[in-house]
Amino acid sequence: EECGSGGGWTRLAYLDMSDAAQNCPSGFRLYQSGGVRACGRPATNSGSCVSVQFPSNGVSYSQICGRVTGYQYHSPDAFEGPSDINSYYVDGISITRGSPRQHVWTLANGLTAYNNYPQWRCPCSTGSYQTVPSFVGNHYYCESGNNASSYSQILYTSDPLWDGQGCGSLEIPCCNVPGIPWFHRDYGSTTTTDFIELRVCGDSGASYNEDSPVSFYEIYVR
Repeated sequence: EECGSGGGWTRLAYLDMSDAAQNCPSGFRLYQSGGVRACGRPATNSGSCVSVQFPSNGVSYSQICGRVTGYQYHSPDAFEGPSDINSYYVDGISITRGSPRQHVWTLANGLTAYNNYPQWRCPCSTGSYQTVPSFVGNHYYCESGNNASSYSQILYTSDPLWDGQGCGSLEIPCCNVPGIPWFHRDYGSTTTTDFIELRVCGDSGASYNEDSPVSFYEIYVR
């Protein structure tokens, strides 16, 4: 059952690229490799985000729940970008609500699960040098799709991201977290009708350098 507890959830967002009849959101670029279809940033030579917004259609909510699956392309390096919610602060997925943006959840994509490059590995992985922006706090998941010591200009289709599975030994703390693959935010008695926004971001070019395209997402509110 979605989100694990009780009913009353309204689905605002859904994408399943394993269904050949579904297409990427407007402005996203289609990746196809070995039977995997995923949606990432347009071809760029510098940092960027590509965005899709999901209106609440008047539904007032105090909880947000969802899950996202993506894949690693080449060399994303998690939280290397500027610590600015309106910029490409993460290589991966940023989920926010409203305008100005309020952080909901981040799904970060580290370079590798191997023991080199500690400056570019997931902050939750053992020995990483990375820190998480204060506006993100603990509200993130992070994984690498690459378990090797080097990296290549390929879509790493063998290890889907943010599913709580396939973490290398150093990344076990990243997979061994309560709730994963579902994220959940509860704002208590505070309700809102804010739209929800999902961005795929990267702090350098998507054409040859890095991307974290999404293959599946679903987001619910209540």
